[in-house]
Amino acid sequence: MKLIAITGGIGSGKSVVSRMVHVMGHEVYDCDSRAKSLMIEDPLVRQELMQAFGKETYLDDGSLNRAHLSAAAFTDPTALMRLNAIVHPATATDLIRWADEQAAGGATIAFVETALLRTSGLDRVVDEVWHVTAPEQVRIDRVIARSGLSAAQVKERIEAQRDEETIADGEQVIVNDNASALLPQVMELLSTC
Repeated sequence: MKLIAITGGIGSGKSVVSRMVHVMGHEVYDCDSRAKSLMIEDPLVRQELMQAFGKETYLDDGSLNRAHLSAAAFTDPTALMRLNAIVHPATATDLIRWADEQAAGGATIAFVETALLRTSGLDRVVDEVWHVTAPEQVRIDRVIARSGLSAAQVKERIEAQRDEETIADGEQVIVNDNASALLPQVMELLSTC
């Protein structure tokens, strides 16, 4: 089975591309949502997060205190590395299990949506990369509109992921600049799979 990463910075439109390929009948593993689930459901991940970021990492109802974790991780590079060292291995293990299930079910192609392809080490797991790009101001405007974050907060997240912005040799580029049509680009890439 061919595993293709759909990657790009925050606000680039990788989720839109992922929804397109899903509607076209392909399974997509969403690293962000699975990582969030693992932070709540996986006892080892919970324990490690509390050791690293304190008991206030979880609210009284057991849910993740996203505001606390975001404030800690996105303002301190060392804290972000600590968070990634806990969450990325658990997510990679979960992805590999999921990909094996897809292959066992007869899938010939599946996708993984991830903002942190290289940081997470998933670039060594996938067979191909589709890199979704958009101008930075377009990305900032999109994230503000959907999240309520300030421009400064969005820029912090962009800077925290800046190393992921480089497009490596062999990666397929999808331009999502509000002027280029996405569907023809996705269809063209699918036709070569």
